Amino acid sequence: MAATALPALLPYAFTAGIGWMYYRRIRRQFGRQPWQPRRTVVRIGLLSLVLVSLVLAGIFVPHAAWAVTAGFVVGLGLGFYGVSLTSVDLVDGQRSYLPNPWIGGALSLLLIARLAWRFLHGGFMQSQAATGASPLTLGFAAALIGYYLTYSIVLVLRMRRLAPRQA
Repeated sequence: MAATALPALLPYAFTAGIGWMYYRRIRRQFGRQPWQPRRTVVRIGLLSLVLVSLVLAGIFVPHAAWAVTAGFVVGLGLGFYGVSLTSVDLVDGQRSYLPNPWIGGALSLLLIARLAWRFLHGGFMQSQAATGASPLTLGFAAALIGYYLTYSIVLVLRMRRLAPRQA
């Protein structure tokens, strides 16, 4: 009996997990953040893998190549703009940065709203169920990935120029 209930609860658990990840991601957009180089390098690696999958989706999903390309270009531009609004400092000998919360938060909320709209209107059950993606959703995802990838790479470069004080 419990084994048959698990598949029915799996979509809710998966949705809750994604919601928790987005909550944590958006929460990190506010206030001074300590520099964690390993976490940033891992993030760049994971975002690069997601970017590869988005490019493949752009190739194989009908009419999605333009959306992925446009979304990624917009994300690149916003990434450079967002990192220009970020202040990088040494606080008590530790590297830290103060991100501008509005661009990353707005992109994250835009993607969440798009996914919620598709879910509520049965977008995952209709004709695109074989691919599970629409060009608009892929474009929003590409903008988000482009933003965070650009932001992380440029932030790494800025942090390397900011040397901690030697004792």
